[in-house]
Amino acid sequence: MRMLKVSVAGASGYAGGELLRFLAGHPMIEIGPISAGSKAGQRLGEVHPQLLSLAGRVLEPTTAAVLGEADLVFLALPHGESAAIASQLPSDARIVDLGADHRLIDAGQWAAYYGGLPHAGSWTYGLPELAGSRERIASSRRVANPGCYATAVTLALAPLAAAALIETTDLVVVAASGTTGAGRKPSESLLASEVMGSMSAYKVGGIHQHIPEIEQSIALVSGQQARLSFTTLLAPMPRGIISTSTAPVRPGTTRKDIVDCLAEAYAGERFVRLLEPGTWPRTSSVNGTNSALLQVELDEHSGRAIIVSAIDNLGKGAAGQAIQNANLMLGLDEKLALPTDGGAP
Repeated sequence: MRMLKVSVAGASGYAGGELLRFLAGHPMIEIGPISAGSKAGQRLGEVHPQLLSLAGRVLEPTTAAVLGEADLVFLALPHGESAAIASQLPSDARIVDLGADHRLIDAGQWAAYYGGLPHAGSWTYGLPELAGSRERIASSRRVANPGCYATAVTLALAPLAAAALIETTDLVVVAASGTTGAGRKPSESLLASEVMGSMSAYKVGGIHQHIPEIEQSIALVSGQQARLSFTTLLAPMPRGIISTSTAPVRPGTTRKDIVDCLAEAYAGERFVRLLEPGTWPRTSSVNGTNSALLQVELDEHSGRAIIVSAIDNLGKGAAGQAIQNANLMLGLDEKLALPTDGGAP
């Protein structure tokens, strides 16, 4: 089989750099054009000094003409910027969009959570571990990569919602992310002196943009309305997400029912693992990987299921999942170039 060529838009960002790191070790893929916005014309080594094997590559302008001559295009662009480029690419181009532009089905939800930008329509949702998703992804030419928080929370709750073990209208999630989750654009709130040694909440009170995405996924798998209270925290670490998701259990549901449901849902999955009893997910265990770790408990006092999940926001939460989707779209082994073992400490 011939080598397949991919192009990467937004290669100067954190997710773009992680895409290139994974792709540099892919046995079936050749890295074609790589582009950036304000950093176009710079050598990649100036922007991502860790990418030694690609240091001499030059970042090109982000245009359809630059990106289009590839078997697949990754769009690792800020929210609201992917749709314009995608519309200029050939209609049969395979695209994985790491931004939010094509995740939401409801145009009203898009307008409410993304500042009134025009709704570009929805693409196949690219979370392979959801029931039936692999087949849809493999047959699609346009795939919307899920958000990082949405991946961690949906993996935790979707199997239980689909099995009707939990009430979907009282979902409560508290989740913490490393600073790379905010992107690479300079911000005073992300300065080391502001972040290190401290944790803080942000986008509290039903305004986080991943809320409609999570509710959409849970509603689709369960056939029931989903309602989520979501609180996010900024953690003093560069990368990683740990989320605690809780939901009321249906009468008669036991801890064993919850464990068995998740174990069955992810049996044989390479990238999602339910840990042994007594072992809880750690962000350091998934750093640099495409893995997701889960653990569960039943709080009998409150009658709620508690599921803790950990992912790397740049791995399973972005670049790793994008390559997992691309592998499926290109007819390749889904696991190619994607590590499962972390690099802790």
